[in-house]
Amino acid sequence: MADMMTTVRQRRVGKGTEGAEEQPSEEKSVKPDGKILPDRTGGKLWNILSVTVGGIVAISLGLLTSVYVATLHENDLWFSNIKEVEREISFRTECGLYYSYYKQMIQAASIQQGLHDLVYDNKTESVRTINILERMNVYQEVFLSILYRILPIQQYLEPVYFYIYTLFGLQAVYVIALYVTSWLLSGTWLSGLLAACWYITNRIDTTRVEFTIPLRENWALPFFAVQIAAITYLLRTNLQPARERLTFMAVFVATFLFSLTWQFNQFMMLIQALALFVLDCFDLLPTAKVTWLYIIQISGLLLVCVLQFFNSMILGSLLISFNASVLIARTIQKKLKKGPLLNRLGKLILHVLLVLCLTLLINKFIKKILNLESDEHIFKFLKAKFGFGATRDFDANLYLCEEAFGLLPLNTFSRLSDTLLFYIYVFVLLFMTVAAVIVAFRNLSGSNQVQLMEKMGECTITLKPDAAYNLIHTVLFGCLALSTMRMKYLWTSHMCVFASFGLCSTEVWKLVLKCIRLYTSQRMQVMKYSISIITLLYISYKFWPGIMDELSELREFYDPDTVELMNWIKSNTPNTAVFAGSMQLLAGVKLCTGRTLTNHPHYEDKNLRERTKQIYQIYAKRSPEDVYGILRSFGTDYVILEDSICYERRHSRGCRLRDLLDIANGHIMDGLGENEPDLKPSTYPRFCEEIKKNLPSYTTHFIRVFQNKTFHVYKLAKHK
Repeated sequence: MADMMTTVRQRRVGKGTEGAEEQPSEEKSVKPDGKILPDRTGGKLWNILSVTVGGIVAISLGLLTSVYVATLHENDLWFSNIKEVEREISFRTECGLYYSYYKQMIQAASIQQGLHDLVYDNKTESVRTINILERMNVYQEVFLSILYRILPIQQYLEPVYFYIYTLFGLQAVYVIALYVTSWLLSGTWLSGLLAACWYITNRIDTTRVEFTIPLRENWALPFFAVQIAAITYLLRTNLQPARERLTFMAVFVATFLFSLTWQFNQFMMLIQALALFVLDCFDLLPTAKVTWLYIIQISGLLLVCVLQFFNSMILGSLLISFNASVLIARTIQKKLKKGPLLNRLGKLILHVLLVLCLTLLINKFIKKILNLESDEHIFKFLKAKFGFGATRDFDANLYLCEEAFGLLPLNTFSRLSDTLLFYIYVFVLLFMTVAAVIVAFRNLSGSNQVQLMEKMGECTITLKPDAAYNLIHTVLFGCLALSTMRMKYLWTSHMCVFASFGLCSTEVWKLVLKCIRLYTSQRMQVMKYSISIITLLYISYKFWPGIMDELSELREFYDPDTVELMNWIKSNTPNTAVFAGSMQLLAGVKLCTGRTLTNHPHYEDKNLRERTKQIYQIYAKRSPEDVYGILRSFGTDYVILEDSICYERRHSRGCRLRDLLDIANGHIMDGLGENEPDLKPSTYPRFCEEIKKNLPSYTTHFIRVFQNKTFHVYKLAKHK
């Protein structure tokens, strides 16, 4: 759901790989300055030195990035100086919910008791006992809490610092993985250096870890980047069997950890599976390796499914259905890659249709058998988003109206262009796409016409499997980012890798220079290194002062109303009290006070979605008797009303929460503007406004017990 931004104010007072073996032989004995080493021994020594230096640079950049984001977090909130309740409030919305389970495990009497309380949890959703390990991806919190308890660090490091430093440490893994991927693709660690620098200078668009620390994607994306690096290495030609087996193991481990840490893993891996499918169809990847990657995806996801007590959303995922369909279709169509062009195209179209039909049939069958509806809100959202009919569905509209789930804003491209990243990315993307189309056509046809065209242009067009995979990966995740802004972090980080690879690629520069009849080995090396170094110097010159200014800007956390609310709840309500309110706020209530909730922001459950819609009637036009009956049905003792929701101005008319409720309830919206013809006026005023007038019909059921400028807390009367 939408993230609530942390309130801050100015402080008042100051307080490497061995991949070089498989690169083209002419690149092995070339220094960055373009000079050729005199013999093989010198070339080997240079390779060892290059790998060593490149590895040191990768680790250094990773650690520097980790320190950089940690410093930004400290400077923005003055985290080391604020109270514990303020630190916890800074973990907004679902971030606070996830962190609360880490805190719960730390405070448990024993590890066994902590695990029991998670498996039989009755405080996250009132009048229900749910299995947190089955419902949510919180194994990382469990692992960290156990690690904190058994390591002798309690006297030196607070639990919250152990948690956030782990997340910031994962940023080092993320940057190193991006660096290595670019290095593997281009054959030079200079490319990795450029990718890491772009990642850091485009931080606003590549990560948001410094202000949404516990968010699931901040755990998952580093492992996804490691997986992409491992796949890139796996797809190299002439890989030794032992290295191939180790790389398959690395891909599996990274895939498993990625799947374990993020609930949307199945959708990201479905896009990855589609990339593999497209490349395999056009014979751009080795079929045997693609098959193993399909199997690794399925096995990793099924292992997570077992650990999550057979989570229904995983079992009904499109990824499992799609991968199974591809493997079945392969056994049916055994001679898919044989025959002339038209014959192969016909087989290919039939193959795609067969896979599509099988995927839908298998997925429908699984969902029917298991009665799965966990992800139906996502498909309703996608249907409405892409114009397949308007919807009055509350859950779909809740997503549609959030900026994070809208189209990627155009100002993103202007920011990316400031660092030259977008310009270079587009150039490399167009160049590689043309090469991929030509190679794919040649693979399908085996036509002498293509070879003749290449000879006439004196250009030998090739596309290595690792480059082909990264090309289709960036295209598909680019489409995802363009359609859904929240997913841009999957694309922009890989954009850094892809652009830096193209700029430092021997194959790209060789082909460019040959096509314009200017190719020599020395000229190619000069272009490859000089342009990369000039780009690095430009980035350093333009953005280093800004980074230093950013690091020197000191702010502090400031949210007195929420702090006052949390302190009041802890001091004036029983530990067993049940609270109702907005999803975002209740996550903070659970973390800061440990009280029981009626609803929360982890939205991947049909019953919870229906419950949330009912609780949100406190902001609709309903009678006090109706609202009281709804709240009491969920065991509510206190309800928290927020002026920022009741009188919301952040969204335009039609997207305010109260408007979504009015539409779902069939009522006319407030304010000037059009309404759909079948909407009717409500016979009751808006509950959150009318309750503040202390009319007898309201005070009979609700007694105000706390208020400040932002929040109003009402205790529900207990009628016999």
